[in-house]
Amino acid sequence: MPPSVRAAAPVAGKQVAGVYRYKVGDIEVTVVTDGVNRFKLPDGFVSNVAKSEVEAALAAAHVEGDMFYNPYNPLVVNTGSKLVLIDTGVGEGAFNQSKGQIGQLLTNLAAAGYDPKAFDAVIISHYHGDHVNGLLRADNALTFPNAEILVPAKEHGYWMDDGEMARAPKGRIEGLFKNNRRIFSGEVLKRLRTYEWDKEVVPGITAVGTPGHSPGHTSHIIASGSGKVYVQADVTHVPFLFVRNPGWHALYDQDAAMAETTRRKVYDMLAAEKMMVQGFHYPFPSHAYVEKSGNGYRETMALWNPAI
Repeated sequence: MPPSVRAAAPVAGKQVAGVYRYKVGDIEVTVVTDGVNRFKLPDGFVSNVAKSEVEAALAAAHVEGDMFYNPYNPLVVNTGSKLVLIDTGVGEGAFNQSKGQIGQLLTNLAAAGYDPKAFDAVIISHYHGDHVNGLLRADNALTFPNAEILVPAKEHGYWMDDGEMARAPKGRIEGLFKNNRRIFSGEVLKRLRTYEWDKEVVPGITAVGTPGHSPGHTSHIIASGSGKVYVQADVTHVPFLFVRNPGWHALYDQDAAMAETTRRKVYDMLAAEKMMVQGFHYPFPSHAYVEKSGNGYRETMALWNPAI
């Protein structure tokens, strides 16, 4: 036989679109990855345990012990009457700066068949950059020009308070105030409406107060028929650290003690009710069930379903 003249298949070098759909009753939920940020594990990332313990936990989860793995997963909710986005990712500017590693929301929305102009509402859980920066495009134009922007009243009140900004410590919190004043101005403010805890934000999506990570941090329950999913935003960060170790205090938590109290309360409820949780920083497609395990909890990622 003559030797083959066929060339080796070229490597793809990139993933396919990061989109996953499932149903909650009659509501269709689409998880749309905004990418994964990987960086060296900083000192003090968990303030109340030694860095070596964090590295060991990362290694046990098969993550390089000196690296941090930070996924972002916004959520599209089609209620049948409204098309809603919950949180926006880090934005188009970050996509350009990272050469597509993060800020993938618009690319993946397009792959999922969604036009940014089609969204009726954008619901914000809290005012951290990986949840709000995607409200604006790289040129500062509105990303979702026809959408109402729905924000927690307590969260908005805190970050727009000049006195709180004047008292903010130097560093990260000071930077968050500056970024939020940049984002929540102009055309964004014209479309903004605040919402209260324990009330429906839009039909089928109810706001739940989960403070600690930020002063007005808010989770959401999507419910239809007998189906429910708890959209936790940042009640925990990555589950292989903070679900399994709920007493660990993450650098990102503004009031670490309150965040821990909230985390344990929410996860006790999730375990007792066997309710599925959707975590913004869980690995894609970022939804799981949890159960109690020792002094903490253990997540079991929901099985991939080829049907919707």
